[in-house]
Amino acid sequence: MNNRDLVNFQWTDALDIVLVALLLFYVYRLIRGTVAIKIFLGIVVVWGLWKTTQILEIRMMSSIIGGFMNIGLIALVIVFQQEIRKFLLLIGSTNLGKRSGFLKPFNFLKSDAQSQQTNIGAVVDALEKMSQSKTGALIVIERDNALDFVTQTGDKMNIEVSQPILESIFYKNSPLHDGAAVIEKNFIIATRVILPVSDERSIPLRFGLRHRAAVGITEKTDALALVVSEETGSISLIKNGEFVLFEHPEELKEILKNELV
Repeated sequence: MNNRDLVNFQWTDALDIVLVALLLFYVYRLIRGTVAIKIFLGIVVVWGLWKTTQILEIRMMSSIIGGFMNIGLIALVIVFQQEIRKFLLLIGSTNLGKRSGFLKPFNFLKSDAQSQQTNIGAVVDALEKMSQSKTGALIVIERDNALDFVTQTGDKMNIEVSQPILESIFYKNSPLHDGAAVIEKNFIIATRVILPVSDERSIPLRFGLRHRAAVGITEKTDALALVVSEETGSISLIKNGEFVLFEHPEELKEILKNELV
């Protein structure tokens, strides 16, 4: 950039930079922790190489990489179909203006009293207790994507998260134990929620409808799903349609803390 370019630098250029930075930030948020992040970084490197060859006027290499980039757009839609779906769902979320939407990165402007985080300790302790008694449970924790399209299928609630409440919801004789419980911030906002069931064939047959429902909601949104198996009592964490491995409850708490920051 020469001195003349600096003189012609306008506020629209600054806005352009900010918008691109925000776009890249939210793309990263959607694909972090998945295999797609490596593909994304590879595309960024190839794009940077393409622009470099254009600036240096290395025409043959530039045309080869340019042709690859043009054809690659179709491949990107196929490779990133889940991420594109999540991004469009984020754009169309009804809680766009809430802390869980686009304004979430600016939570530091709010007081600690206004920003309530999920009581992870209570959730994991409840899961551990239900695991010991082999009580089936399915808990979904909302993050950036609004879950209104599934909470409407259940019973609306507004109960603060606690270990006894979660255990009572999934107690076998409770009328609320069927379906999923949805948590937003530190409140249970719905119970008996019906989730979309994944048709992914790679899911082992030992997992039932609870696990398939957990995979289904995390394929379509960025929510986290926690499942207690009624057959084995094992606890599962599902994110982005994949099972996240952990060895003990304390490790699960650390994973959830990192994911819900």
